[in-house]
Amino acid sequence: MGSLTQVTIDFQSSHLVFPILIGCILAALGLAILITKRGRIAETGTYWRLALDDMDKPRFFGALGLTVLYFSLMVPIGDFWPNTGLGFLICSVPYVFATGVLFMHERTLKQMGVMLVIAVCAPALVWWLFTEIFFLTLP
Repeated sequence: MGSLTQVTIDFQSSHLVFPILIGCILAALGLAILITKRGRIAETGTYWRLALDDMDKPRFFGALGLTVLYFSLMVPIGDFWPNTGLGFLICSVPYVFATGVLFMHERTLKQMGVMLVIAVCAPALVWWLFTEIFFLTLP
């Protein structure tokens, strides 16, 4: 009876339970969609060919590359100052600025200044909110 009232937590892997569970649920739902809608999915080849021909490839692949770079650098940079969230803050400022500049149609000095202010203030506000208000650490 004593073992029923005790809980043992494996801290090395306990944080992986819910992401794995959610991933399995999403994979099962995706497979269900593929099976039930396979006819409609097979007919979308022309649509996707036209969409890929008409898309803004530099912005799409630029945003994709910046996002991969952002997430791949956040943890190594954060490891220099563990449990402070500085990896998030240091990586987010250039990411927000570069992404904003990438999607600007006209890049005037005034717009670049506004984007720089946004790129500094928004991540700093999120970092402060998570660390001081919610007591959560970011990478």
